[in-house]
Amino acid sequence: MLNGATLIELTEHYGAHNYHPLPVVISRAKGIWVWDTDGKRYLDMLSAYSAVNQGHCHPRLVKALRQQAGMVTLTSRAFHNDQLGPFLQELCELAGMQMALPMNTGAEAVETAIKTARKWGYTHKNVPAEQAEIIVCEGNFHGRTTTIVGFSSEAQYRDGFGPFTPGFKTIHYGDIKDFERTITDNTVAFLVEPIQGEAGVRVPPKGYLKQVRKLCRQHNILLMVDEIQTGFGRTGKMFCYQHEGIKPDVLIVGKALGGGLMPISAVLASRKILGVFRPGDHGSTFGGNPLACAVAREALRVTVEEELPWRSDRLGNLLIKDLRTIKNPLIKEVRGKGLFIGVELFPEAGGARRYCEALMTEGLLCKETHDDVIRFAPPLIIEQNELDWAMERIEQVLRHPLRR
Repeated sequence: MLNGATLIELTEHYGAHNYHPLPVVISRAKGIWVWDTDGKRYLDMLSAYSAVNQGHCHPRLVKALRQQAGMVTLTSRAFHNDQLGPFLQELCELAGMQMALPMNTGAEAVETAIKTARKWGYTHKNVPAEQAEIIVCEGNFHGRTTTIVGFSSEAQYRDGFGPFTPGFKTIHYGDIKDFERTITDNTVAFLVEPIQGEAGVRVPPKGYLKQVRKLCRQHNILLMVDEIQTGFGRTGKMFCYQHEGIKPDVLIVGKALGGGLMPISAVLASRKILGVFRPGDHGSTFGGNPLACAVAREALRVTVEEELPWRSDRLGNLLIKDLRTIKNPLIKEVRGKGLFIGVELFPEAGGARRYCEALMTEGLLCKETHDDVIRFAPPLIIEQNELDWAMERIEQVLRHPLRR
């Protein structure tokens, strides 16, 4: 068996350098724990960017995967399969939506939502051809396609990848007045994350989404909520927008929908909105494949039956409270909802990565985002005693400034 150092060397030699992972090689995982090639155990405080809400290799999900893998894995959408219909029904009923369009990755789902909004604008709002506008927020992260990075406010995401797709207007996140003055007769949609994860777990002001919902109705604009990271219990509700008692026109989901076993995503909306598509308008060879659908159906059941949103709410509130008791002049803010938490450090701390590396040596795996924020997002199946174990090590690392 190759050792960790050799495996990292192989990856760096043969793989494009589009990531900067922590120097740990995971070879096994179960529940909230992962093990490296040397057998050292770590508590996963990232959950594969919230794709593993149900925990690693959940036995019910692994069973569903194995059973379906022995039956049929892929038919393409040229034919029906016996898992897609039930999956769509169960997902729509859980989300309170009428229709869903399945894809594979979060970025694909966002691209699908963009196409949906534009075609809806032309067919139902009578926006002039090629003039549809979609409003987005600075600090957004909706994926890595050229269309999506084109409306990113992060310079690195754009550098060297233009020219970009027109038709997007950017506003300040959480600023309702900025949103209102940006609306025009050609605005077809507002695409927004209820909490911005990659931007550093940025939570908008209370009532923001409710105000947005009202303005979207007034101006006949689709409210498209990207819940790829925040969905399926991560923030203490099944979907994060539920904290504000609203319902979007378009819901975008992914990540935890596949339980960490299969990539699967979806766009959900009303029949009128998704009804703009006709055969040949859009598609995906693997979108809605029976293997992913079977896993997703079980992932949804696990999320509901194991009360993962409730667990996230209860344990997340406790973790946020504990993190705010840490006395360190370099900690600027602790923020989040449920088990979706960011600890922002002042620039004087020398960057969050140093702290993530220190936490790794203590047996916790987390990742920095935007240089100065440590993100904590463990699998939602975590127990109180395990969270206490993690908190002891977090406090040990964060209570004093690290030496340079």
